[in-house]
Amino acid sequence: MFGGIIFMVHGNMAVGVMGDDLIVRLGEQAAEVALSEPGTRVFDITRRPMRNWVVVDGERLDDDALVRWLRAGVAFASSLPPK
Repeated sequence: MFGGIIFMVHGNMAVGVMGDDLIVRLGEQAAEVALSEPGTRVFDITRRPMRNWVVVDGERLDDDALVRWLRAGVAFASSLPPK
């Protein structure tokens, strides 16, 4: 999906990989906060920004940052009803 790989939790999209970048589903409010972090941007591949998601520049992903973003995406997806 999205030309990359998506990882699901209970049938809900949580995180994905597009090229060297990570996409993370955080929910609208958390995504707005996350966009203040260096190396993040709005996820927009269709000219319709996906407000629940952010893209994290792969060059900014050391091991600790990767774990933090993955946990955030999994936590949000886990909060949604299973599909």
